[in-house]
Amino acid sequence: MPLARASAAEHVVVVGAGAFGGWTALALRRAGLRVTLVDAWGAGNARASSGGETRVIRAVYNGQAAYSAMAARALVLWRDAERAWGRRVLHRTGALWLCASDDAYVRRSIEPMRAVGLSVEELSPGEAARRWPQMAFGDARTVFHEPAAGFLAARVACELVRETFVREGGAYRQGWARPGAATHGRLPNVTLGDGGTLAADRFVFACGPWMGQVFPDVVGRRIVATRQESFFFGTPAGDARYDAGALPVWVHLGERLIYGVASHDRRGLKIADDTAGDEIDPTTMERAPSADGLARARAALAARFPALAGAPLVESRVCQYEASSDGHFLADRHPELENVWLLGGGSGHGFKMGPALGEHAAALVRGRASAHPLFAYARLRERPAAR
Repeated sequence: MPLARASAAEHVVVVGAGAFGGWTALALRRAGLRVTLVDAWGAGNARASSGGETRVIRAVYNGQAAYSAMAARALVLWRDAERAWGRRVLHRTGALWLCASDDAYVRRSIEPMRAVGLSVEELSPGEAARRWPQMAFGDARTVFHEPAAGFLAARVACELVRETFVREGGAYRQGWARPGAATHGRLPNVTLGDGGTLAADRFVFACGPWMGQVFPDVVGRRIVATRQESFFFGTPAGDARYDAGALPVWVHLGERLIYGVASHDRRGLKIADDTAGDEIDPTTMERAPSADGLARARAALAARFPALAGAPLVESRVCQYEASSDGHFLADRHPELENVWLLGGGSGHGFKMGPALGEHAAALVRGRASAHPLFAYARLRERPAAR
């Protein structure tokens, strides 16, 4: 039997204060519910999927209208949040899509984006080089400019969402939380790391790369944590050509998907490989970069920014994706527990959607929406065991 619509008297526990969990908790609180947010290491921590310095925001999505529409909504909500915070976290630098051969991923996105008021401009490599002379475009057959795209200050944004949630009356607890013992198809409480329990009427688990560990039976290897490396290279003193005010985010679609973000907050120019890495345990993984990863990043840097070919590595990050088996999000009710919802499968592209997905998830939990087919639990399949 479907759960009745949530009333203001009900208590909701949200486990996970990353992009999905934090925004969901805030949306539920703003809907008038009593909400407790729990996170093991805190919002934006280094082990979480949402804990990096920057995350890209874009609406080019291989023609998938649901994602382009969600990105458009997220852009609105990020701007609203910035005004409320008095802090800038959304940097609309634009994004350049460099297609080595097949450009269908971008071209298929033009109409769905136009439908939600967003544009994509096709450029010749020569025109792109004239507009951004600090970049090399020789390996690109086609180039597209997405003017509304950019990047987000991810870790800072997570902290701001948590602070806003508490300021607006939400309760926050730091520590482990796992599902308690279910009875009659319902979850009565979560077990906390200090040995206590926390009871509620409804529960949301947005456990990021730990989702498969927290729900080994119903999630398991449907969502796995993968190792992802990012490298930051120093730019010349006083040279603003590589800063966020002058350089768009860029994505190279070739044999591998390599992307970069302009130097932000004095961290250096970021180069990252979107290719899924090895499966890892996000709790125990040593976050030391690999020699192979650094070599690929240096090669990408030299190819894209010839003047920076000898630039020093000033910082590196080893983070993690929470990769679903098909690359789509999970935002649906637990298949066996009527008062539990699962949010995850960000798959390396979820952070930017946080405010929009949180809005949708809050409607799910309150009984005012149904799961989108793209994000439904039923479509997920178990991955083969790792070898």
